[in-house]
Amino acid sequence: MRSLVFIMLVVSVALAGNANAFEVSSSAFSDGGAIPREYTCDGRDAIPPLAWSGVPGGTQSLVLIVEDPDVPDPAKRVRSWIHWVVFEIPPGANGIAQASAPSVLPAGTKEGLNDWKRGRYGGPCPPIGRHRYFHKLYAIDLSLAQLGQPTKAELEAAMKGHVLAEATLVGTYERSKAKSADAE
Repeated sequence: MRSLVFIMLVVSVALAGNANAFEVSSSAFSDGGAIPREYTCDGRDAIPPLAWSGVPGGTQSLVLIVEDPDVPDPAKRVRSWIHWVVFEIPPGANGIAQASAPSVLPAGTKEGLNDWKRGRYGGPCPPIGRHRYFHKLYAIDLSLAQLGQPTKAELEAAMKGHVLAEATLVGTYERSKAKSADAE
């Protein structure tokens, strides 16, 4: 009987601990689901709406990195392609609205360089197959306002040892055969 009570107590504490879990989501697609065309190179290349909750205490800023680890082909991965690098997001912000321009970013937010060498969102545009797009949100205990327009690698180096929590949302996208052939 004591062991049953102990197990119930452990489960209750574990569930209570997850009540404020750090997480990121989108109203446009579910975790593991397909990203709608509107947010891709085949659509408007709009920024998808993102929301988060459970930002841990002590967070000074948030960082968002969107990447595709399936380049060039999910069956023959060679590298990741960075679609968006966003940092210095205020810890009080609870998301990013859907938009075609970065003006929707919370005040003070900065954009780094993606793999197109641009400081803005670039939507999914896979050359072949269904690719995965990881939207990684980090809560960090310092400000990175001094950084100019960092790459993903520079940003990760600057926040090393300062990550309080990480949340990930994965979306997928596959271009139609006609669009993929036109892209090459």
